[in-house]
Amino acid sequence: MHGKFTPASEAPRETLDWGSLGWCSRPSNNGAKQIVAIEVTLAPGGGHAFHKHPNQEEMIYVIDGEVEQWLEQERRTMRAGDSVFIPPDTIHASFNTSQGNAKLLAILGPAIGGDTGYQLQEVADRAPWNTLR
Repeated sequence: MHGKFTPASEAPRETLDWGSLGWCSRPSNNGAKQIVAIEVTLAPGGGHAFHKHPNQEEMIYVIDGEVEQWLEQERRTMRAGDSVFIPPDTIHASFNTSQGNAKLLAILGPAIGGDTGYQLQEVADRAPWNTLR
């Protein structure tokens, strides 16, 4: 394979209770081995609670809106053009503090963990993460 174009209309989409995901790159839709790229929409007040990716690094780039971003126990407000790098096995969370949708681009690597290439471990129900917000 020499690459693959993915029109927006063909990108796999997922609706969650806190927003939606548009899978730009993952093994099952383009054969990616190193890069998982996800267009993330956070609904107003919604967010991806505390979690980690044990064997993947991640970069989150804010496209639109305002996001309360956590990196371990450090909290920052991120706006369009801001980004954060998250090393493997580092707990983090993203919450939309905008009146409208917030849009992010999340890029993870390497692509591991099956068809999505995405490895996730939720920790929001554990201390101290369940007391921070």
